Amino acid sequence: MTVMVSDSQDVGAALRVAVERLDPTTRLPVAYHLGWCDHIGNPVAANGGKWIRPQLTLLAAHAAGGSTQDAMPGAVAIELVHNFALVHDDLMDQDRMRRHRPTVWSLWGAATAVLAGDALFALAHEVLIESGSPFAIGAMGAIAAATRELVRGQAQDMAFEQRNDVTVAECIAMAEGKTGALIAACGVVGALMSGADSEVIGSLQRYGRHVGVAFQLADDLLGIWGDPRLTGKPVFSDLRAGKKSLPVTWTLCHGGVAGRALADWLMRGERDADGLRAAAALVEAGGGRSWAEAEAERRLATAAAALEHPAIDAHPRCELENFARRLVSRSA
Repeated sequence: MTVMVSDSQDVGAALRVAVERLDPTTRLPVAYHLGWCDHIGNPVAANGGKWIRPQLTLLAAHAAGGSTQDAMPGAVAIELVHNFALVHDDLMDQDRMRRHRPTVWSLWGAATAVLAGDALFALAHEVLIESGSPFAIGAMGAIAAATRELVRGQAQDMAFEQRNDVTVAECIAMAEGKTGALIAACGVVGALMSGADSEVIGSLQRYGRHVGVAFQLADDLLGIWGDPRLTGKPVFSDLRAGKKSLPVTWTLCHGGVAGRALADWLMRGERDADGLRAAAALVEAGGGRSWAEAEAERRLATAAAALEHPAIDAHPRCELENFARRLVSRSA
């Protein structure tokens, strides 16, 4: 069963019902972040994100033999948790733009951003508790564990900015937490709320974990070479922030002369336009770009292999493979 436009509309409607519970002061920055209004509350048709995680949760439910109705509370809860992480992430990274608009913290300040993120996290648990699903507690546990891993990954990502000895293995472990954990939870929650057995849940969890790393690899490539008109972030944004992203870390560890030159550039802290262009060229010359592209492909193949379970029919398996491919080949 394909995830239809109507499914996305149902996710959007359920998100709005959840957000309406918030007090007006908190509701405004949350609704703004989700792309529903401008900074004074006027309705707009802004980009509220790709809704990757709820779509994946619903696809996982279909692959496990369930329905959109079974998994909808889980899909909504995961999207709320994802946006909680985004609001806090923007603050921690001091990013002033997301989806071509000022971020919550840059408009309302740090305290409001913290509270808005906390509110989104709390709503996720309310949605599941009130769903009436016999699998709600299990889904909450899966999301809580994924959030703990997300926090671990985010903490590592921040710590890496202060280190000069980060390994590729450490960077991949960071990506498995920061990005992969919540995407893996989509597979778990979709299957769990459909009443699937542990083997099917495990297959979809492994699929999601590898897709999550492939997604982060694609995101890291966009963070250096993405078109700002599409990504909504400044050119060379990750290099500007000094992030030890996966292609950067690979170059530092395995890029030879280019890797050593990149390490020197990071130490000097040069962030002017010429320096950023030179750093991006070093990542490419050192093989970081080509490695990241190849590793993303390898992760997609491993994710597809995880779906080879007799209980997962060919059609939903193909849908999940195609969905993963679109995530990695995106331009924004």
